[in-house]
Amino acid sequence: MSPVTTSPMARMLQRVPTPLRGVFPFLLAVPVLALVHVATAGAPFFVILSLTVGVNVILAVSLNIVNGMTGQFSIGHAGFMAVGAYSAGLTSKLLSEYGLSFLPNAVSDQVMFAISLAVGGAMAALFGFVVGLPSLRLKGDYLAIVTLGFGEIIRVIVQNTEVLGRALGLRGVPQWTSLFSCWFIVFLTIVIARRIAASTHGRSLLAIREDEVAAEAMGVNTTAYKVRSFVVAAFFAGLAGGVFAHYQSIVNPGSFTFVKSMEIVVMVVAGGLGSTTGAVVAATVLTLLPEAMRSLFIGLGVSADTAQLVDQARMPIYGVLLVLIMLLRPQGLFGTRELWDFGPFKLKGPAKLTAPPREGGPA
Repeated sequence: MSPVTTSPMARMLQRVPTPLRGVFPFLLAVPVLALVHVATAGAPFFVILSLTVGVNVILAVSLNIVNGMTGQFSIGHAGFMAVGAYSAGLTSKLLSEYGLSFLPNAVSDQVMFAISLAVGGAMAALFGFVVGLPSLRLKGDYLAIVTLGFGEIIRVIVQNTEVLGRALGLRGVPQWTSLFSCWFIVFLTIVIARRIAASTHGRSLLAIREDEVAAEAMGVNTTAYKVRSFVVAAFFAGLAGGVFAHYQSIVNPGSFTFVKSMEIVVMVVAGGLGSTTGAVVAATVLTLLPEAMRSLFIGLGVSADTAQLVDQARMPIYGVLLVLIMLLRPQGLFGTRELWDFGPFKLKGPAKLTAPPREGGPA
């Protein structure tokens, strides 16, 4: 049996850590998140900052399914976040008048919160299907223009709809988001993204990314797979929007502009297209960077007005960082690799693939 040389992508697909399989990750994550939730109950600043980081991680990891795994270029992810935020916000405002009498109030609220998030995610997934079905037949710049247009259409619609609060936004959304619920959704998003990448479905997505023509020639229904990845990414963007709405208590159209979409794209590209670990790290760093700079300037005695200017300059800073990354490391921080491909986290390589012997030849 002669060994067949495997590509880095094939080796990556075979190296899925055992801890990401089965129910083990959930059995570990739930008590850890519960302990962190209890330990940080008296630190509101930390909680708000962690919620902001969590929302951006969900958005970056979900967009990475489209831009990284499938190789498409979507720049309207904030539009799906807006759909999820407004849908979940409206649902929770209706459900807040009711409760489950056989449960404590706190538990009843979390059940209603879960229902609201499900509605928000489902509505975003529906919009993802409606937008993706015709537009994902396009490629490259054309797809980017369509997704950009979708994001702007959603923002203009909510800005001019009375029931959604128009430009003032949707107010009075119950503040049901907790650190536990937010980061459990983060954890769920990461696990599902990695399981998709390691599945047959994920292999088809990666084949489309590497060479769409070759994938189609091998029998992959490229349009169907691209639409599915778009729907999954939109669903999680809707969940992120629902989480965002329920800790801000107000949903404003200004939170879902083109700038927000580009922030998410920067996180995905900077982390490495196709790397879930890269998306998580980049989203965390780029979210904390403005706050760290503001704290640094205040610590150095700079006035609050100057610190505010620094906060407003975060997009130019993002742009400079992105240019530097593209010059120094075009593949992003992690490329297509994950955490378990490095240093002490590195897993042992898989057994080599073997090919059947040629007819009439030696094994």
